Parts: sequence; structure tokens; C-alpha cells
Amino acid sequence: MKALQYRTIGSHPEVVDVPRPTAGPGQVLLKVTAAGVCHSDEFVMSVPEDQYVFGELPLTLGHEGAGIVAETGAGVTHVSVGDDVAVYGPWGCGRCLNCSAGRENYCTRAAAEGILPPGLGAPGAMAEYMLIDDARHLVPLHGLDPVKNVSLTDAGLTPYHAIKTSLPKLGAGTTAVVIGTGGLGHVAIQLLRVLSGAVVVALDVNEEKLELARQVGAHHALLSDDAAVAGIRDLTEGLGAEAVFDFVGRPETVTTAAAAAAVEGDVSIVGIGGGTLPVGFGAIAYDVAVRTPYWGSRSELIEVFELARRGQVEVEVETYSLDDAPKAYERLAAGKVRGRAVIVPGG
Repeated sequence: MKALQYRTIGSHPEVVDVPRPTAGPGQVLLKVTAAGVCHSDEFVMSVPEDQYVFGELPLTLGHEGAGIVAETGAGVTHVSVGDDVAVYGPWGCGRCLNCSAGRENYCTRAAAEGILPPGLGAPGAMAEYMLIDDARHLVPLHGLDPVKNVSLTDAGLTPYHAIKTSLPKLGAGTTAVVIGTGGLGHVAIQLLRVLSGAVVVALDVNEEKLELARQVGAHHALLSDDAAVAGIRDLTEGLGAEAVFDFVGRPETVTTAAAAAAVEGDVSIVGIGGGTLPVGFGAIAYDVAVRTPYWGSRSELIEVFELARRGQVEVEVETYSLDDAPKAYERLAAGKVRGRAVIVPGG
């Protein structure tokens, strides 16, 4: 079968032929229908050899996956051949307290047991077939288009998880800021409009990206430059935002996030751009909570799919065949992807 793999440190991903896997006991084999392209993949491919912690190479990419169950291993009872499903990506041990509550994104045993997410250590979804370690990591699509909705497994789940934590602070008359309106950010804007009473302010680096932010519901869209914080303060009568969600995470954006936060506000650094934020008395506004959330729980993914089923959230997608997958990464690196790029192996 064909697969898109990262094969050597510092190389570009390439389409290769690999053996088709077989489902062992407790496992499920999917015929992949869609796989999302994410900046996290770029991050993995940028890590130098002495810092690489994402398992052995070659690595089949793709941590956003959907497919049709093609084969089940012995002991699998909760899914059947032919089921249309999406993959819950942050795999855990299944036994610790967090995993037992469905919060495998915060598994306390994954590192010790060498458990890695698909596409970020385990073989991922950018292939004709994908092996799932356990049926609990599959969520029924119940009629949702896999191509249009596969990215909700990260680009929807991750902002949903971050936003839910801050919802008590986002009633009527409040302000939420979204920094970065790409794959995760443009979904975050929609989620904030559906879930909260906040005025949503979007920041990004050019007018094309800001236009997408307006189209999906941002009340205000500002350039992410030296004037951004002043713009947010002007919109909030000098008070700042009750919640700031940084989906970029670069040094300059985390600085903006902290400066834009109101007293008792939340700053959630979601992007993995390498920025860090000094926290101490006088460094940020009083009682600001700084968080670094990661992905989301299985139950939250089900909730995100329900919002999609109701038409309350959708992902802007560009589609590519598996053969053209390297081009999707070239466009992502150049900042040219509008929303999310999705690989369709059968397309």
C-alpha cells in the first residue's frame, strides 16, 4: 500500500510503498478515507536528531484520521467491518485515572510505556490503511463526511478543550482573543461564537487570513503586529480580554497574549511555536491564569462531532490525493493553506 512517510531526520515527506498491516488481537484495521495535515507534523520534521523523541523512523504521518473498518482482530466487539469512524488521536494506557475518565490526552503512563499517538510516533493515517491499537480509540461518524470533518479530531478537539476551561469567564460583555486563524484558530472562532457570550477578536498576519476569520464569525479582525495589543485595549475600554487563545505559540504571539489579557483573565498557549512566557508578580496582569492545554478527551471529541452534525461548526478544507500529499506540506510551510489541508487516499 502507499503511505506518506518521514524517513530520515531533516528530510521532506515522501510517498512510498509499505506492507499493508493486519489486525492482531484487540486491534482494528481501517481503510483510510481522510487524513488531516497539521503544523505539528512540520514540528516533528524540524526536530534535530539529538532531540527526536517521536519513535523510530520511517514514520507514517497523520494524526487526524478517519476511515472504514476493514478488519477486526480477535476480541474486538465494539466496532464491525464497514463502520465509518474517526480516530481519537491522543492514545494512552487505558488504565490510569485520567484514561479511565476518557482523558487519554493526559495519560500519566504513556511516556513510561512508550505509547505514542498515530502520526506522532505510531504509524499514522496518511496511508491507504491504518492500524488502530484499540477499538476505544474510534468514534463513530454517524453520517458526517469524513473529508470535511476529519480535522475536527485535532483542529476541532484541541480548541474545544482549551475553550471549555475558560467558558466560566466568557459570559455576555466579555472578550475572547484568537491569535492565529488557520487550521485550529478558524474553528476556535466558531466554537467561541456557539459556546460563549464573548465578543471574538481575531489576530493574524495578513488580510487574507483575517478575511477567513470574519467569514467564520469573528466580530473584529486585527493584524497581529505591534499595534495589536493597543487595538484590543481600545475595543475593551482599556481592560483587555478575559481569555486569549494563542494557536501559534511563537515568542512574539505569547508576548501579545499576555499583554492583551485582563485582570483575572486566561492565557492559553496552544501553538507549539517555541515561545515561553515569564510569569511573576508584575510580569502580567493580576491573577492571570496561564495554561498549556493539550488535545482533548474522548467525550469532548464526541461533543465536537455533535456540533458539526448540527451545522454549528465546520472546517474549511483543501483536498489532496495521497500522491500529492508532499505538495500540501509545501503549501502549509509557505502559509498558503486556507483552513486545513486534507489527504484523501482514494482521491
